[in-house]
Amino acid sequence: MKPTRRINLALQGGGAHGAFTWGVLDRLLDEDWLEIAAISGTSAGALNGAAYKAGYCKGGREGARETLNALWARVGRGGIDDLPLARAGAPLDWMTAFFYPANVAARMTEAFLPISPFDLASQVFSPYDWGPLWQNPLEPAVRALELEHVQADKGPQLFVAATNVHSGKVRVFGGAEVTHQAILASACLPTFFKAVEIDGQSYWDGGYSANPALFPLYDQGLPDDVVIVSLNPLNRPQVPESSQEILNRINEISFNAALLRDLRAIAFVKRLIAEGSITEGAMKDVLVHFISDDKLMRTLSARTKVMPTPDLLEDLFVAGRKAAGRFLKYHADDLNERATVDLQKMFG
Repeated sequence: MKPTRRINLALQGGGAHGAFTWGVLDRLLDEDWLEIAAISGTSAGALNGAAYKAGYCKGGREGARETLNALWARVGRGGIDDLPLARAGAPLDWMTAFFYPANVAARMTEAFLPISPFDLASQVFSPYDWGPLWQNPLEPAVRALELEHVQADKGPQLFVAATNVHSGKVRVFGGAEVTHQAILASACLPTFFKAVEIDGQSYWDGGYSANPALFPLYDQGLPDDVVIVSLNPLNRPQVPESSQEILNRINEISFNAALLRDLRAIAFVKRLIAEGSITEGAMKDVLVHFISDDKLMRTLSARTKVMPTPDLLEDLFVAGRKAAGRFLKYHADDLNERATVDLQKMFG
């Protein structure tokens, strides 16, 4: 039996692509020797982190698995291609009505038009245009998470990040601050959702300022290992040429910028530690790991992030389990021993 190894998880946002993280978490739950000490999540990462903690505090590993399954089942039922449910009597929310025609048109015309109707609609219309008819389509899934377990002292520490609309600064919510509103704020893409108000301040998606926030995981009481579950490709070999490809890459670069800044800071601290320039123990020597599937993510786009069809979610879930399995196969023994990402090479 393997000795217990404690890690922190940093879960990126990426809309429907967060089903990949669902698969990663599901696979990690198979390993009794692996303990998740803390989770920092943004957007879909915040949803996954909150579902994991709520389920774990309520029913252990199987509870976490069941709560994650229930979360993504609810997200999938809101998918715009899930028309049989609508015919059976499930109401179409505003997002369904708004995106379904654009999605069909996009699929039929994206090969011929320089910009898809979907992308055009997101730039022309605002969620505020719907007035009192607007409802947040994520709210039912988020409200189903039991706050007494999300905010519990036991289980992994949980942090979720959102971006203050007024200042542009990140706000990290932890402990009792992780309310349903905080989770919704973390996942608030402003082109689709109205800003979420908390304590008199308005918030948008945390991905603009921290995707995810790593600094809460530097606490001396937490393990050194930070396993980042990445949803946005860091590298694309080809230069994007079409307007859709360009916009998609801009989206990826924007949502990776904060993470790369944090990783560069970790690399700098590690260099100072290696040189003996700072006292041992004065700053944390973070061991960074990645679980990702950039090859798969490069086949997707910003559009699929907001189209949680059941087939897409299932494919991403399976891919996430496989990616986590590969990581454990090759790096399980590295945990609590050494980093598996060469930051000096990344930023050298």
